[in-house]
Amino acid sequence: QVQLEESGGGLVQAGGSLRLSCAVSGATLRRYVMAWVRQAPGKERAFVALITWANASTSYASSVKGRFTISRDNAKNTVYLQMNSLKSEDTAVYYCAARYPYLTEYQYWGQGTQVTVSS
Repeated sequence: QVQLEESGGGLVQAGGSLRLSCAVSGATLRRYVMAWVRQAPGKERAFVALITWANASTSYASSVKGRFTISRDNAKNTVYLQMNSLKSEDTAVYYCAARYPYLTEYQYWGQGTQVTVSS
């Protein structure tokens, strides 16, 4: 059973930084594409960033490119999202998700961690 557990959310002022972590258990990360997805109040879930395990290639939503960085730690089976220059519109619940490389939908999800950016 694959389990994803996010941590690192909280309240931060605009312009500040946070680092989210996603610890994966029950599976080896190299099997999956890992992503961060967020859901703001009253809005649908939206893609933030992803990283492939095979070659660590990354992709970002245009709204976060240049401010957020996704990375991995093989030894810790953990994925990170470093968020800098945070804006009030980054306020959302952030979810970690995993899928097989040959699929488009994500099979596994964490419980989410709240990020609130005060202006």
